Amino acid sequence: MTDAEEDFVDYARAAAPRLRRTAYLLCHDWHLAQDFTQTTLAKLFVHWRRIQRRDAPDAYARKVLLRVFLDHQRRSSSRELVVPHIAEPEARPDQPELRLTLLEAMAHIPARDRAILVLRYWEDQSVDTVADLLGIPTGTVKAQSARALTRLRRLLGTTELALRD
Repeated sequence: MTDAEEDFVDYARAAAPRLRRTAYLLCHDWHLAQDFTQTTLAKLFVHWRRIQRRDAPDAYARKVLLRVFLDHQRRSSSRELVVPHIAEPEARPDQPELRLTLLEAMAHIPARDRAILVLRYWEDQSVDTVADLLGIPTGTVKAQSARALTRLRRLLGTTELALRD
């Protein structure tokens, strides 16, 4: 390990707790604060020689941490809600006959249509996600899911099946 790398390791050990506390104050989530701290330290490592010459690593680290936090806030996927306890869903009575009937009907649907139905309605994936996973346009996912649902309803002998777009 070079002297610069050793200096960075020493700095990171000393600064990490302080950066993590600052990150926690920004986001109110210890796990996310740890992620922000790790990202900040990784970015500092890349530019460590230049930062070391300026002799102001703490100021630079705070600036990087703030940018990491703000970048995370701008992303749409960062709209998570931190809750102390996840409520368990209500238990439903077992209906093995319905499950077997549905599985048998699904076996008579073409594989790609079945994949679309499983991803969209069983795993509750978005149209965009299903399109990405299958490598097809979103319009195709919408059209094939509608046709597959119609086929499934016909196989089950009802038009009022609870599976809807």
